[in-house]
Amino acid sequence: MSNESNPNPQSHQDRAPEHAPEQEPISPHKVVIGLVVVLAAVVVLAVLGILARTHSNSALAQRTDAAAAPTVTIAPAQQGAPAGEFVLPGNVTAFTDSPIYARTDGYLVHWYFDIGARVKKGALLAVIDTPELDKQVAQAQADLATAQTNAGNAKVQADRYTGLVKSDAVSQLDTDTFTTQAAATASAVKSAQANLDRLGEMQSFEKVYAPFDGVVTARNVDTGQLISQGSTAELFHLQALETLRVYTNVPQLYSQTLKRGMKIGLTFPEHPGKIFDGTLTRTADAIDPASRTLLVEVDVNNRSGELLPGALAQVHFKTPPISATFVVPTSALIFRRQGIQVSTVVNSSDGTIARLVPVAIGEDDGANVQIVSGLNAGDQIIQDPPDSLIDGEKVTVVEPGEHNSASAGGL
Repeated sequence: MSNESNPNPQSHQDRAPEHAPEQEPISPHKVVIGLVVVLAAVVVLAVLGILARTHSNSALAQRTDAAAAPTVTIAPAQQGAPAGEFVLPGNVTAFTDSPIYARTDGYLVHWYFDIGARVKKGALLAVIDTPELDKQVAQAQADLATAQTNAGNAKVQADRYTGLVKSDAVSQLDTDTFTTQAAATASAVKSAQANLDRLGEMQSFEKVYAPFDGVVTARNVDTGQLISQGSTAELFHLQALETLRVYTNVPQLYSQTLKRGMKIGLTFPEHPGKIFDGTLTRTADAIDPASRTLLVEVDVNNRSGELLPGALAQVHFKTPPISATFVVPTSALIFRRQGIQVSTVVNSSDGTIARLVPVAIGEDDGANVQIVSGLNAGDQIIQDPPDSLIDGEKVTVVEPGEHNSASAGGL
């Protein structure tokens, strides 16, 4: 049956294949045009992306610069009265201040004055027991006696031989020997005497005396305590308080107005309403390059005992008016290693910028301070400058209420 259904099985295999329609070849010109179009699209997209990024970076930089500029409030410098007086803090010290140390080793037998005691020069403060030193003194006395005996015997022998040599009873050599021995023993006596005197001086330090009239402000020893000589352990501290020294640092601006002998008023918080009269006795005669100030000393009579060393005084200097002054709040002051400065604002082509101006201050009442040099009329003062503010930095000026709101929003 298979043969009947396909009488010629070879006929299908021998049949010639049918030809598919031929495709038209792509033109090179069209390929180039396509590539150009694709490349142009890529370039356009890249340019658009770069422009968008550049615009975004520029906007971000502008916003960053605007946010980085400190926000400040300003106020004009207020004209003040010409500076005819200025007040400075002063340190009160004793006229003479001396620690008392031991000059010998031993044990404290007794002390006679405690803190607050007023003593006169030469008063006995304490007694030190020095048994070892006492034995050394006894030994030195015995050495001196031995040296004196030897020296006496040598002198007798030298005198005898000196007389006998004239009659040729003894030789000149023996005479010279005894004469030399006499001189040597005499020197030994002087050495022993000097050693005894030294130990005697050390023994005298068993008693500690007050070197001047004053007040005992410290006692650091007690009975039975081991005492060592030298400046390692202070026995007492003594201060002379009848006259006190007050030291203060005067700004360089006023250094030429100070004269020795001028009267200076002193006030103390523990004596409200009372002014103590002081006298400017000496100055350092040199400006401190670190603070640009002149160290001065004012002496004040304290025979009444009202004032205490170590206290803080307000020193009132009266000077002829130097120049116009301005009053600014203390919060406007900038304290840096360059000295005291105040920040003002000026307008420039780049906007509002800060200028740091060195100033000299006069009277200070705590809330406001008097500026005696460095400012001019019309200067706009930054009221509370940030710690990081630098000269020439751009700032944003706002009203005081706006500045507080911005600060609260930032927090």
